[in-house]
Amino acid sequence: MASRPTVSIIGKDGRPSGKTHVIPAVFNSPIRPDIVQKVHTGLAKNKRQPYAVSEKAGHQTSAESWGTGRAVARIPRVSGGGTHRAGQAAFGNMCRSGRMFAPTKIWRKWHIKISQGQRRYATCSALAATAVAPLLLARGHQISKVPEVPLVVDSALVGGDAISKTSNAVAFLTAVGAGPELEKVKKSRKLRAGKGKLRGRRFRQRRGPLVIFDPETDGRELYKGLRNIPGVETCPVTALNLLQLAPGGHLGRFVIWTSAAFKALDAIYGSTTEPSALKKDFLLPSNIVSQADLSRLINSSETQSALNAPKGAKITRRKTVQKKNPLKNKQVMLRLNPYAAAFAKAAAEKK
Repeated sequence: MASRPTVSIIGKDGRPSGKTHVIPAVFNSPIRPDIVQKVHTGLAKNKRQPYAVSEKAGHQTSAESWGTGRAVARIPRVSGGGTHRAGQAAFGNMCRSGRMFAPTKIWRKWHIKISQGQRRYATCSALAATAVAPLLLARGHQISKVPEVPLVVDSALVGGDAISKTSNAVAFLTAVGAGPELEKVKKSRKLRAGKGKLRGRRFRQRRGPLVIFDPETDGRELYKGLRNIPGVETCPVTALNLLQLAPGGHLGRFVIWTSAAFKALDAIYGSTTEPSALKKDFLLPSNIVSQADLSRLINSSETQSALNAPKGAKITRRKTVQKKNPLKNKQVMLRLNPYAAAFAKAAAEKK
């Protein structure tokens, strides 16, 4: 999650303009890949188109069972003669040219209901992950020339008709350091394997940068310049989509923010104590563990002293007080009973 208090706003020629903005509270949300994966799986199913095989498939033949007495199975068989097809088994799901088992129906339950709280939690986690450079690199994004993550550009550079043409949009993305990312997307275009080539999705390619803008301040003209660039997507800050923030359920999408959209995040999501202005009664999720560095917690002197204490030791907050068995430890026995040494000596003499 974001650990810096402020972020620089990139100006002309891809250099910091001198303006800064406080990191919105949503970037401090806990990053939960498990919730993001579950919500993404459910939301992705809501775009499916119902399909089913024909009701007549596998039953468009005249076939009757031969009955018993012929030493063959009682499966219906095609009538007639003179061809290979005559006498072949029909209708069954184990038969050639037969129906499938449990033929698919269009009234299958296609959509999945995801609770609003889970959807908002997943979106906040995906937003927080966009500010972590290692997650972006792990996802394959080329951000070596990007001056800063999260990348915030001045709205004056994209507002109005500034990047309404594709050539201007490409020059803008190259100036802010997204040039290697565009090249990566362009080279990743591959022919799809399988039947999808025949169904309107002949090619597959990687996802590029996601440009998030404020429709009220920045306008929607920038969409025209960015829509024809391979891999580049746009999204208004008021309608952030988990399917775009975490494609495939994988965290770490490369996001380019306009300054107006970045400033609007506090009003949209609020904080852990102040509710959102647009989402009723919504508070940002807070971290359950304040120290996320588990190795540091485990290797701390307090934890190790408690782990290495003998069985039955009384553990206090600052130091460990060991409780030893006086029947097995002579020093402890002498503290409890100073005359124990005389008893031990007398017992040894009798032997």
